[in-house]
Amino acid sequence: MPFKVFSRKKKAALALMCLLSAEEEDIEKKRRMWCKDWLLDRDNISHENLLSELRHSFPDDYKNYLRMSDVCFQQLLSAVGPFLQKQDTFMRKSITPEQRLIATLRYLATGRSLQDMKFSTGISPQAMGHIIPETCAAIIDCLKDEYMKFPDTPEEWLAIASEFQDLWNFPNCGGAIDGKHVRITPPADSGSYY
Repeated sequence: MPFKVFSRKKKAALALMCLLSAEEEDIEKKRRMWCKDWLLDRDNISHENLLSELRHSFPDDYKNYLRMSDVCFQQLLSAVGPFLQKQDTFMRKSITPEQRLIATLRYLATGRSLQDMKFSTGISPQAMGHIIPETCAAIIDCLKDEYMKFPDTPEEWLAIASEFQDLWNFPNCGGAIDGKHVRITPPADSGSYY
């Protein structure tokens, strides 16, 4: 089969078509969304409206939702809020410290995926991927001296272990976390012991 030779005009036309095609693809790539419109309406769709209703009418449900009372939540928010405050920009409002704390507490309480959490929080999974670690770090920084004091000496560690042994018959335990069930695979033939 003979090789077909294009004229200069046809070559120029083909090159121009290729350039225009590549430019159209670049324009389409640049038109990506900053944020989905429904996520920008976070104030109207997030769990804050639900919490406001629960706070006043159903305090037990409020406590079940956040795993703490409103008084405890407000104390925690006042402690970590200044560390979670971000600046609003001309492009969008920042996610408030209250929204950040609620989203983090719900994530920690439920273990749901970030993709699933976006529907109840109105916060994108990408943003929550930054918010949750930041909020946890702020909680640790604010509360570590008062609530998370570690023993300083070997004698203090031994005293704690001795107390767990005496009270609960649980040897070599250096501490415990309350309020969270930990899923484990029990040993074979252990019945309901675990």
